[in-house]
Amino acid sequence: MWRRRVASFGHAFRGVWAALGSEVHLRFHAVATAVVVGLGFYYGISRLEWALVAISVACVWSAELMNTAIEALTDLASPEYHPLAGKAKDVAAGAVLLAALGAAVVGALVFGPKVFGH
Repeated sequence: MWRRRVASFGHAFRGVWAALGSEVHLRFHAVATAVVVGLGFYYGISRLEWALVAISVACVWSAELMNTAIEALTDLASPEYHPLAGKAKDVAAGAVLLAALGAAVVGALVFGPKVFGH
C-alpha cells in the first residue's frame, strides 16, 4: 500500500519535471515563483501574505500543468486540426491566463505597498 502511494508521488513529480522540460511558459512561471519567493523573504511578508502568495503560485502552476495535459491529450486524440480541439486548447489556455491575472493582482496587493513605500 505504501509503495503505491510513494510511487504515485514519483509519477506526479516526474510529470512536473517533464512539463518543465517541455513547456516554455512553465519555465517562466518557475522563474516568477523564485522571484516572488525571494521578494517575500526580502520584504518579510506576513503569514497571511505568504498564504495568499502560495495559493496564487499553486493556482498558476496547477492551471499550467492542466493546460499542458489537455494540450497533450488533444494532440493525441485529434492530430489533425478540429474546431473542438482548438476550443479545448483555447479554454485551457484561458484558465492559465485567469490564474496568472489573479496572481498578478495578489502580487500587486502584497508587494506594491512594500516596493513603492505606501
